[in-house]
Amino acid sequence: IGGPKWQKASKTPEMGLLQLRKALGLYANIRPIQVSTSIAHLSPLKAEIVSGSDFVVVRELTGGIYFGEPKHWNDEEALDSLVYTREEIRRICVQAFEIAQGRKKKVTSVDKANVLESSRLWRQTATKIGKENPDIELEHILVDTASMRLITSPAWMDVVVTENMFGDILTDEASVLAGSMGMLPSASLGESGVGLYEPIHGSAPDIVGKGIANPIGTILSTAMLLRYSLKLEVEAAAIEKAVDETITAGARTADIGGK
Repeated sequence: IGGPKWQKASKTPEMGLLQLRKALGLYANIRPIQVSTSIAHLSPLKAEIVSGSDFVVVRELTGGIYFGEPKHWNDEEALDSLVYTREEIRRICVQAFEIAQGRKKKVTSVDKANVLESSRLWRQTATKIGKENPDIELEHILVDTASMRLITSPAWMDVVVTENMFGDILTDEASVLAGSMGMLPSASLGESGVGLYEPIHGSAPDIVGKGIANPIGTILSTAMLLRYSLKLEVEAAAIEKAVDETITAGARTADIGGK
């Protein structure tokens, strides 16, 4: 969604997307990042750094500075409010620990607890959930360190859980590991079972009609739909396997070195 046509509109498409997430109670954004050996050389980073990276970012999606009130701006000053409740933090951390149970059993909680009061509550709450899951390793790191580790040693991560704005920035940074934002899917989930599935990228007005858009993020989002909303794990894995085999066979769009 979005584009130059709507940039000056009083209500932008992006505002509609935020409202959709909020109205459906989709508080958990799940973004898997995988870099197979067959495409590691396409990354702007060294292949040996990114090869084998396989982690999931769990981003809180309906709280934080994007939704905090009050907010305003004029020519002289601007105000954004960063607000989190314990319950908002608790439920996203529970989601992260549940995902970690089916993976390498490691959760990295990202905050800015050395500066932000909201992050101090975040760290305290994450620690409590960690004690309730003693079989899972929990580490706390500052968002500064997380942004550096994404570039220097992404393979260390398993499940990363963080607040709304940090998650937005870190997942866009992580998207370059695979060589293109067009590669990555996402799921937005709530407690109702309803999910919103989309590639992590926005619209691309500059390439409309050229037949060069990368469909992989959209296709893999469908795999996530099968897995999380419909509980069809075998079918989801089949789609992911087909995508991996297709890329390995050399069928690639321009953004990942193909034609």
